[in-house]
Amino acid sequence: MLQKQFDFLIIGSGLAGLYSAFTAAKYGTVALVTKTELDVSNSYHAQGGIAAVTDANDFPKDHMNDTMTAGRGLCDYTPVEILVNEGPDRIKELIEMGMEFDRINGELALALEGGHMKRRVLHAGGDATGKKMVQFLIKQVKSKSNIQVFEQHMVYELLVQNKQCFGAKSYNKERDENLCLLANATILALGGTSAIYQRTTNPETTVGDGIALAYQAGAQIMDMEFIQFHPSSFYTEKGYTFLISEAVRGEGAQLLNARGERFMSSIHPLAELAPRDIVARSIFNEIQMQKEDFVRLSLKHLDAEKMVSRFPSIHQKCQKAGVDMSQEIPVAPAAHYMVGGIKTGRHGETNIQNLYACGELAASGVMGANRLASNSLLECLVFGKRAIEHANQNGKLSKVPDNSQAICCKEDLSYLFLEKSNQIAKLMNSHVGIIREEKQLIEVLEQLHQFKNSFPFEENEFFSLRLQNLIQVCELLTKAAIARKESRGGHYRKDFDQEKENFLAHSVQQINKEITFVPVEQKTQD
Repeated sequence: MLQKQFDFLIIGSGLAGLYSAFTAAKYGTVALVTKTELDVSNSYHAQGGIAAVTDANDFPKDHMNDTMTAGRGLCDYTPVEILVNEGPDRIKELIEMGMEFDRINGELALALEGGHMKRRVLHAGGDATGKKMVQFLIKQVKSKSNIQVFEQHMVYELLVQNKQCFGAKSYNKERDENLCLLANATILALGGTSAIYQRTTNPETTVGDGIALAYQAGAQIMDMEFIQFHPSSFYTEKGYTFLISEAVRGEGAQLLNARGERFMSSIHPLAELAPRDIVARSIFNEIQMQKEDFVRLSLKHLDAEKMVSRFPSIHQKCQKAGVDMSQEIPVAPAAHYMVGGIKTGRHGETNIQNLYACGELAASGVMGANRLASNSLLECLVFGKRAIEHANQNGKLSKVPDNSQAICCKEDLSYLFLEKSNQIAKLMNSHVGIIREEKQLIEVLEQLHQFKNSFPFEENEFFSLRLQNLIQVCELLTKAAIARKESRGGHYRKDFDQEKENFLAHSVQQINKEITFVPVEQKTQD
């Protein structure tokens, strides 16, 4: 097995990974590993923008209040305080580096999105914010000679011994190459899990690899039951979908049911801009009461030229699909964002020494039970920087454990792996989706157990490891959904349809331990 040594190992190439790698390059050598190409990530597809206080009439305390409200009582005070206060500085630094956000008459153009009481969402290229930011940071990363990029490398094991991380092992399927990457600090930034669902806005690679890796290594996993379903995902009968940014509703688009009725105005004071869980569930309920599997997002009453200019990417995609964006867009909810993840502290640190997590993969305590729109890109920057700064203060690693075991790939298992993956995605969509109940959740665990028995798993084999990881992630999510016997944010139980005060706590799962609940961090008295 080929072995390489670095100061920092960054796994994942979304905004969190790219920004962490760029920051780490100031302090030493960096390995940046991604299982596809640098620009394949959830961040790349983020349309809405990045939320931060940049306007003189807006304040961090207002951003904090909006975040806490959306989080339904499960946001930890300190990390939210960190996010809203340090976020503007991270934005300022990016702009000074040359990142160009959209402007109107020289001033930053600020959008309004669901859950925000003020316009504070910066965007770039209209509805291509994630793409523009990722491309900008890829350019920065490539300009650093001390950053080595490893594309097409799937990380399949973290090197952990005595609760200390020494790096990771990766595999390049195309070259049948195993690689051992040793590092003083390892930062996990592999993104979320929403592609475990049949209907999702995420790239097909976003299946929770980081969760499985960390869990197997002994890290704590928090709040896995909270999956955010984006309300407005483009609908086609064949399943092809793409995101219709919440910012479209922020500009005045209205949701109509099959009878042409605007239904959100009677459900929530913020109507179409209510928190995402409420809008997604409301659309789901409307669909249940009509023959069509979608509702309509109407832009008929809006300035068509202005909307096309503001959302050029969405316009092009709608046009390609034969839909006139200036009229009505068929939409339905789709799995979009993993709210929970690897439990981290205020510096992105995990319970394993020298192992960090940031971005969507991390459960920093910021998101609560329901992420506030456009906070995710900001979290990548704020906690990515904090993780690197904290890691840089740690010393060099001691003796490295044995890491000689490699894996191989058996192509004859690829078709069966794909078949099982699709079956699992369908199962998760139907039983662990927007609305859940215990009987169906238990059936999912039973079905997942059957999947384990119906695949010819082979030790240290590529497709066997991928399916094991997929099943592991689905089990963690389902067990957490069973344990939380209430409805809150992105977790809705038909059999427990109200919030319960005794569940004002985070679910925590760790290998070989029973699931537990830990209290939410409240503001300390001055």
